[in-house]
Amino acid sequence: MSVVRSGVLGVCLAGLCYSSLAVAPVPAELVHFTSGQVLAIEGHRVEGETAALTLRGGGEVLFDARLIDSFKSVASPPPPPPPAPATAPRPLPETPHAALIRDAADQHGLADTLLHALIEVESSYRADAESPLGAKGLMQLMPGILARYGVRDPFDPAANIDAGARYLRGLLDEFGIRGGLAAYNAGAGSVRKFGGVPPYPETHRFVERVLRIVDAAR
Repeated sequence: MSVVRSGVLGVCLAGLCYSSLAVAPVPAELVHFTSGQVLAIEGHRVEGETAALTLRGGGEVLFDARLIDSFKSVASPPPPPPPAPATAPRPLPETPHAALIRDAADQHGLADTLLHALIEVESSYRADAESPLGAKGLMQLMPGILARYGVRDPFDPAANIDAGARYLRGLLDEFGIRGGLAAYNAGAGSVRKFGGVPPYPETHRFVERVLRIVDAAR
């Protein structure tokens, strides 16, 4: 039985020891050499002045036992938990007029979650909603907006949603998401005047409420 001497030891440690430490399986033992180098192994046996080291990748290497300082057991960590299953996108809640909302969002390049949030805040999905100021329908459109988009019956869900989506699309293009929502609530003139969301508490609450609903639907 031949014994690996110190000159070969350095080559072995450079070629085997550190590459072994990079292998995924956890070793059973660590060999600490008198040179300060460390080798990860599966096991060992000592026969006289020779140490036979079983490598993790298979096979056995012989070393002069005098070159080894100590063997230390390595506790295997518990197996990692199984990966969590991929979560499917949260579906939108079942709401009235979902198909009309989706179609209008697709036609006008909007996220349907945004239209759902706007309608929830404006009318709670009530097609017959009417405000004291005269805003009508699901998207609470004022008479001037209804006339601009040729809506004859403001309480018709399809016509109201389509006009509201077209109106919102233009506001978003001009002001961005927060400014566009603020303009929907307070008017485009107010957003232009203040260079952004105007300092109206009601408008700030409106913008934040819509965005919270959008975030919760993601």
